[in-house]
Amino acid sequence: MQEEKKIGALEAFSIGVGGMVGGGIFAVLGLTISLSHGGAPVAFAIAGFIALVTVYSYVNLSLRYPSEGGTIQFIVEGFGNGMFAIFLNNLLLISYVIMLSLYAYAFGSYGAALLGADNVKWVENILAAGVITFFAVVNLMGSATTGKTEDVMVLIKLIILVLFVGAGFMTIDTSRLEPATWTSTTSLLTGGLIIFLAYEGFELIANTAEDIREPEKNLPRAYYGAVVFVIILYMAVAAVAVGNLTLSEAAEAKDYVLAVAAEPFFGHAGFMIIAVAALLSTASAINATLYGGSRVGYLIAKLGNLPKSFEKRIKNGYEGVIIIALLSIIFAISFDLENISVAGSLGFLVIFSLVNLAHVRLYKETGGNRFIAGFGFVLCLGATLVLIGYNLIHKPEALMSSSLVLGMVALFSYLYYKIEKRHSILNTD
Repeated sequence: MQEEKKIGALEAFSIGVGGMVGGGIFAVLGLTISLSHGGAPVAFAIAGFIALVTVYSYVNLSLRYPSEGGTIQFIVEGFGNGMFAIFLNNLLLISYVIMLSLYAYAFGSYGAALLGADNVKWVENILAAGVITFFAVVNLMGSATTGKTEDVMVLIKLIILVLFVGAGFMTIDTSRLEPATWTSTTSLLTGGLIIFLAYEGFELIANTAEDIREPEKNLPRAYYGAVVFVIILYMAVAAVAVGNLTLSEAAEAKDYVLAVAAEPFFGHAGFMIIAVAALLSTASAINATLYGGSRVGYLIAKLGNLPKSFEKRIKNGYEGVIIIALLSIIFAISFDLENISVAGSLGFLVIFSLVNLAHVRLYKETGGNRFIAGFGFVLCLGATLVLIGYNLIHKPEALMSSSLVLGMVALFSYLYYKIEKRHSILNTD
């Protein structure tokens, strides 16, 4: 008897929202304000619009190719399982690593602030490395309560952020949000693109497509509903933060700005509540991303695009968790927040642009509109070029980590492809 599908639109919506409202908003809000000033809500809207257009391709591809592989499956269907797919799949995996390092960086910043060690780098690094190590062990040991814990954490995060927005609008200074306070159009656009990674979590819905009831109805509702909800939430959070802090206050508390923004209307208790919420939020995001990343590594290895060690099991997890955790720790303690954000956003913009392109190539199979998919491709590719161009002109050092990551992924993918191809030829001889 066929197993009954257990996921409805609401559950899939929750997965998408939980994936997006992880540690991203706590980590990158201060960076967005520093780049966009009073236009921070607009910056979040720009990034959200790109995500919303890309969702069209994800909806159609998920309906046509439902698989736990999600993005990996779309890439293989669109481009085959050759050298190009190997590079993209490995880029997706390293983008998960970058997200982990971002969450760990935020955990370290908020944790140090709570301990009274604001901006003390060694304290932040110890906390960042420690939280990744802890949840790597949890993922290896396995836990029956992990899923339930994640559901509770998502609910707590949303309740705290909604209360933050509701109370914050009572004391907001609207003059700080007027167009006169915005930065240049280029800076505003770049501010949105740098924090694009705060929206990447909607792609997690694709991994559940096989288990969704009435997918033709529920998948579009989940995808579009999750992204629209998060756009509104992010814009509201950014408006409250900008409207309750001066630019100098936001700059001083750049890495934990959300906690400081709660003080004008909640007092010091607000700082503590938001800081604790950030710790819980980033910790749960690390746990979920390690879980998802290890399975992405497993699927890529099954396709023959990664060493078999990513398939090996240790206790109730995969050996790949150890590799992913170690890489994440290196990123978190080696690069600053802006470098991590640029690298992460570039990684996902490249991946999403090519998922849109895959949809253009597969539009007859999906029954989708290739012009909308093509617009998504152009939008993501254009955003990638703008982000690169801005940083080349204004902050070339922010591209160092991105260049290093892309170079390492390309080199590894090429060498691995050649070695595996040669190994296959020798085996057939």
